[in-house]
Amino acid sequence: MSKVDLNKKEKKNALLQTAFELFTDKGFAKTTISDISSKAGLAKGTFYLYFKDKYDLRDILIAHKTGQLFAEAHHALLQQSIEGFENQLFFVVDFIIEKLAANPKLLQFISKNLSWGIFRVAFEQQVADESEESREFYSYYRELVQESSITDLEAELLLFTILELVGSTCYSCILYEQPLPIEEYMPYLHRSIHHILLSYFNKNEYSQTKGSEYRSLFLLIKETNFDNSSKSSRSL
Repeated sequence: MSKVDLNKKEKKNALLQTAFELFTDKGFAKTTISDISSKAGLAKGTFYLYFKDKYDLRDILIAHKTGQLFAEAHHALLQQSIEGFENQLFFVVDFIIEKLAANPKLLQFISKNLSWGIFRVAFEQQVADESEESREFYSYYRELVQESSITDLEAELLLFTILELVGSTCYSCILYEQPLPIEEYMPYLHRSIHHILLSYFNKNEYSQTKGSEYRSLFLLIKETNFDNSSKSSRSL
């Protein structure tokens, strides 16, 4: 990386880190672009060389912080001798949860602002443009997926489902210890992830044993709702 590129990266990282500090201390609404630029020691015009506006910065910051978590978890995983995708996934999940439990501000910021659309678009852009660490994790995940029989769409849905599950349960269990403290909840989380993986990687067997049951349940609920609606209409 040239000195010019290194300087650009340092300025962008300074803006991202400063924004995170201000967003978590003052709140997103009360933080201005001038606040961010000034505290980062940069001219306001420099801000627009890297971000369209405050909302663009927030979205990229979410992906940046999330990408860092995954990259750290991936590097820690490489230091271990853990075999099997499920066990490796449990390690990554546990590592990230420990990091979030130790940093409640980061947990609150990510949980309040992270959406799948923001994560996918911003994270993929980060992976493609500049972050070697994030690219390593992304490549690792894609390699694991390619070894299985699931499609690209299913791989995306799998990651989305696990992210949503871990994010929502972490928030309540870590910050409020509800319905359980995070340490006590972890076995239940692992069990849930195990069954999610089964539904994707053993989809043929799973669909034969469970798919018909779920379809029957769905139809029953649909018929019940229709009957209730019909009764309500007649009563009017």
